[in-house]
Amino acid sequence: MPTAIIDGIDTRYEVIGTGPALLMFSPGGFDATIEKWSSLGVYARTRPLEHLSRHYTCIVFDRRETGQSGGRVEHVGWSDYVRQGKGLLDHLGIDKAHLMGGCMGCCPVMAFAVAHPEATLSMILYWPVGGARYRLSSSQRFAEHLAFVHQHGLDAVVSLATSEGKAFGADPRGGPWASVIRRDPAFAERYARQDIGKYKLIVAAMGRTLVDRDTAPGAEPEDLMRLDFPALVVPGSDASHATSAARYIEECLPRAEYWDIAAAEQLEDNTSARLLQFLDSAQAGAA
Repeated sequence: MPTAIIDGIDTRYEVIGTGPALLMFSPGGFDATIEKWSSLGVYARTRPLEHLSRHYTCIVFDRRETGQSGGRVEHVGWSDYVRQGKGLLDHLGIDKAHLMGGCMGCCPVMAFAVAHPEATLSMILYWPVGGARYRLSSSQRFAEHLAFVHQHGLDAVVSLATSEGKAFGADPRGGPWASVIRRDPAFAERYARQDIGKYKLIVAAMGRTLVDRDTAPGAEPEDLMRLDFPALVVPGSDASHATSAARYIEECLPRAEYWDIAAAEQLEDNTSARLLQFLDSAQAGAA
């Protein structure tokens, strides 16, 4: 697959299909790779990428710090993920696109729409993360990594990431940069040499600001309320994708459509039909 340097970071991406542009922020939490659109949970069941790419130009990518994309040790926030997505559109010469996020990918989609409304045609927010349990589990993940660093040091993080090969979501001890450590020896060397005190401050701030509420993170409600383009919200229903978070997004977005369907009833045929119905209507309205 091709790569591009976006904001100084290697970004692995793929362009699939033809038609209007659809920029897709991958699901998978802190392991948001292209493959998750076909292999993870509800996405393996409904296969959205396969169906949408028959009608739209689907732009998919490994989010920074995941998969084969690179990363940089810094206080990463939603705006940094937005910069990667917008930079990829600029790299491809695309001025406007529909947006779709799955799981944690919904957060940068909302942040993108707030930051770049002129480049946004519509939004699909599929199983947005959020809820009290999601906040607690996410905070615990960062706390476990900080505790491991405090007890064992950064060399131990590098050893763990390279030997176990697990992303941050699967083993919190390896931290947010585990995937980059594993794939890039030069990055791993720099990572181990950095000031451990400053590193712990970065991680603490990152965890607190990425997950800062008991509902869907990503953008402030007042900013969402100012958006004036169509949005489709597809609810999840588990500890990481609270239905209340999906309802909150519906409440905040003036032109939101809420697909009121149980998670277990979201199957390949009805889901692909609903997503395409929404996108076709949004595309017609933008023409």
